[in-house]
Amino acid sequence: MIPVTIFAGRDVAVFGLGLSGVAAARGLAAGGTQVFAWDDTAKARDAATAQGLTLSDLNAVDWSRFAALVLAPGIPLTHPKPHWSVASARQAGVEVIGDTELFFREHAEQGSPGRIVVITGTNGKSTTTALTAHLLSEAGKRVALGGNIGKAVLDLEPFAPDLIYVLELSSFQIDLTPQLAPDAACLLNITPDHLDRHGTLQAYAAIKARVFARMKEGSTAVIGVDDAISRAIADGLKGPFKVERISAGQQVTTGVWAKDATLIEVEDGVERARVGLAGIGSLRGAHNWQNASAAYALARSQGLDAATIAQALQTFAGLAHRMEQVARRGSVLFVNDSKATNADAAGKALASFTDIYWIAGGRPKAGGLAGLEPFFPNIARAYLIGEAADAFAAQLGSEVDHVRCGTLDRAIEAAAQDASRSGGKEPVVLLSPACASYDQFANFEARGEAFRTIVMGLDGVECAAPKTGKAA
Repeated sequence: MIPVTIFAGRDVAVFGLGLSGVAAARGLAAGGTQVFAWDDTAKARDAATAQGLTLSDLNAVDWSRFAALVLAPGIPLTHPKPHWSVASARQAGVEVIGDTELFFREHAEQGSPGRIVVITGTNGKSTTTALTAHLLSEAGKRVALGGNIGKAVLDLEPFAPDLIYVLELSSFQIDLTPQLAPDAACLLNITPDHLDRHGTLQAYAAIKARVFARMKEGSTAVIGVDDAISRAIADGLKGPFKVERISAGQQVTTGVWAKDATLIEVEDGVERARVGLAGIGSLRGAHNWQNASAAYALARSQGLDAATIAQALQTFAGLAHRMEQVARRGSVLFVNDSKATNADAAGKALASFTDIYWIAGGRPKAGGLAGLEPFFPNIARAYLIGEAADAFAAQLGSEVDHVRCGTLDRAIEAAAQDASRSGGKEPVVLLSPACASYDQFANFEARGEAFRTIVMGLDGVECAAPKTGKAA
């Protein structure tokens, strides 16, 4: 835990008692702050009380006593309208910040030489964050991984000179962190997302771009240029810091770009190094080439050389439920991509293989499978489950051979049998549902865990995860 001393001797309100809210309340209390913590839901309040927090009903307090409101990132700040706690704070002239703002202010207050690497973007940020942490850890660096992945930032190890914080931040978190000042920052991409929270795509993009707003001399800005909005942000970056552009296919002048599963590092138009990704199953597909390009650039900014990065890439196992290689049975590969809850996400998986026995379905999103038609030739057969089975069958029509299986266990059994008869070099049983999970599972994690459990119970399967050295 990181004790937060910047509000010592003062009163601070904390609203929203999930992981980050509880961590903020604990960190503030440890630093000498009088904490007034609350949540709208009885379940969250009971859980916080069970963890030792003392609660105060913020509906019945004088807000002028507070030095700040620390708001959980999931609580509405501006759209569709400010939460009542935000309105109360603003009426009383109380600043509204997040746990990540406490982290950066405390870091500045302590003058810690410990370094901070931040990753954001619409897609790929969790994989890029985990991969960056893995590369640094494998190189012998001491790493703390958290933020929007794993632990809340204030639950990480206290600041130390030899510690590198690798943080994934969402737009919600950035919006609550006005003093965000990393040593290296990455914006992967921007596509329409969370517009109900931010109002417009332009507002969303502006919040993402704040990751570079307070960068210091000697720091590094890494930015993807494969979408027009991010490219425009890159063109406007100016300051005493280095700008590294990354791309999954476009040649860049300074930065890292990918071609044919190879990362190419360039500086002022001169090639510096090449690192291959071929054969690294956790980094298949152009979307993962962009993730790897970003992680490579961030690792280089922290002093790693190309050879060290190349070696560490080989042992990256990937994240659970995101193109996760679960097992092999002979030539058949079983891949858990349960996180693909819409067609766009499933398309990235379907583009990464050529002999696919595809398990799809669940609770459908608007549009269903629209947009996946270019990948239909990669699909040997589809196995449809859940509420979407009939609608997906209609969309696939005669273009893709398919069968309605109803449940995941029946789909896995049928797909595994068919894949074993493929005769191809690497037939793939792929769970990439293009659907939410709520018709049959509590969440996409539960669906992915079920896939893993069923697959590992098949006769003759072997774990497909790569062997790794140090833990990331």
